[in-house]
Amino acid sequence: MAEESVYPQKPWLRSYEEGVPEFIEYEELTMPDILDRTASRFPDRKALIFEGYSLTFRELKEMVDRFAACLSAFGVRQGEAVAILLPNLIPCVAAYYAVMKVGAVAVMNNPLYSDRELEYQFNDSGSKVLITLDLLGNRMIELRPKTNIKQIVYTSIGDYLPFPKNILFPLVAKKKKMAADVKTAPDVYRWKECLAKYAPNPPKVKVDFEDVAMYQYTGGTTGVSKGVMLTHANLSKQVQQIDAWFPKLKKGEELMLGALPFFHVFGLSTAMNLSIHMGWGNVLVPRPQPGPLLDAIRKYRPTFAPLVPTMYIGMLNHPDVKKTDMTCLKGCFSGSAPLPVEVIRDFEAATGAVIVEGFGLTETTPVTHVNPFAGGARKVGSIGVPISDTLARIVDLETGLKDMPVGEAGELIIKGPQVMKGYLNMPEETAHVLRDGWCYTGDIGKMDEDGYFYIVDRKKDMIISGGYNVYPRDIDEVFYENPKVQEACAIGIPDPKRGENIKVFVVLKEGETATAEELIAYCKKNLAVYKLPTEVEFCEELPKSTVGKVLRKQLREEELAKRKEKSQG
Repeated sequence: MAEESVYPQKPWLRSYEEGVPEFIEYEELTMPDILDRTASRFPDRKALIFEGYSLTFRELKEMVDRFAACLSAFGVRQGEAVAILLPNLIPCVAAYYAVMKVGAVAVMNNPLYSDRELEYQFNDSGSKVLITLDLLGNRMIELRPKTNIKQIVYTSIGDYLPFPKNILFPLVAKKKKMAADVKTAPDVYRWKECLAKYAPNPPKVKVDFEDVAMYQYTGGTTGVSKGVMLTHANLSKQVQQIDAWFPKLKKGEELMLGALPFFHVFGLSTAMNLSIHMGWGNVLVPRPQPGPLLDAIRKYRPTFAPLVPTMYIGMLNHPDVKKTDMTCLKGCFSGSAPLPVEVIRDFEAATGAVIVEGFGLTETTPVTHVNPFAGGARKVGSIGVPISDTLARIVDLETGLKDMPVGEAGELIIKGPQVMKGYLNMPEETAHVLRDGWCYTGDIGKMDEDGYFYIVDRKKDMIISGGYNVYPRDIDEVFYENPKVQEACAIGIPDPKRGENIKVFVVLKEGETATAEELIAYCKKNLAVYKLPTEVEFCEELPKSTVGKVLRKQLREEELAKRKEKSQG
């Protein structure tokens, strides 16, 4: 490291809010241990609220213990993987904690994924059991023979509803496509029947703090998603870090808006695990569209809301915003993509809350940087400063060893207790990203003289659409499978609501004809909805390097220049 390097001086500490520590004395408690403690401290406090139905911390702990006993009876052993394929519902939280309680590895999967994407993740993780929704049940029964999954447990949106919704739900659910009949098949069970069958006394399992607790899949620029191995220590220390960042928020006193998907590590740590650690109630919003979000704010008056930019933008532009008093919100957290200045200004004016922007990666559980919440400068456009116990540097792009001067761009690298153990079954990828204890993010950033960090360029070619990470190679590959397509290249294009949409440049094989609508329809069978392109442009050829590599960056630059010219014209 160069002697003049400013990073060891941690200039960011000057901006820490009063009460935020530089170092944390961590409690070595796993997340299931933390739930047990919270349940003994706040037994009658509401833990989860869904559509008006609520569960106390005591009841949640009992549900976790019952399902942990069920998993044990299924033959799930320590270190084996269990897949969860659910939106933000009560069984999603309970199943996750139950898996970890028996020392197994939780694998959170996105319910929007196609069978092909899920098949890869189930097999790569070696998942033995799957917990899913009745709406996906028959598809998963069909997919099961291609995987190592033995038992399937399914729940329904109607399993936990208050009176009279629980009476009305069965009458309308199937018509509204909110429930489905699951065919009879061996080793397929209903969630509630499993809970009824097993007493809440699972076998005691000694879990090491450094054991892997979950595999969190992240899209890969190689087209293959990578299983990030997060340990019990990663998960537990991350919530203790987030707790330390907000010293004015007290345990047992706030209400979380649980809108970020728990199958994403951002929602998992900042909404689900944090509320369990803090003893806060969590209002579950399985479909975080503007209408349901505003509805939840009106009905339940949450005080803390981690969201992504599309959610803030969507709410501000929804007609119901005029009849929604949002002054209940004390704090909001934003991540996954930059939040426009005017959105921050308008939302804070509407709520009186403070929105702090942050940054993280799946590989870092995810939070590494946040703007100070109160009493410290928030710099618009900045991802903030490294949180407690976290080091960050900007290094040269060539070797990754030389520290860059203040204000100069380079690769952002991070060190801290939230950094993953590595990628599952990918030693070379792990060695590339983890070097000497530092996590090389692949993001181009810079640091200012106050220790605030800024992301300058995109991580490789990633597209962020509606808060979801989309890797263009995934889309390219589906196009390449179409017999009419010779070449394809996907890029992100600006969209005021979603951040980015996806446009694909296509070269057809000689003599073939196709329409944009036809190719988008073809994608629907193999891609999650949020990965679907919104535009397709047919070309004679794609720009390439001297070695024949398609120049995605050039395509994107040309497209953005074209759009800028058009808007000015």
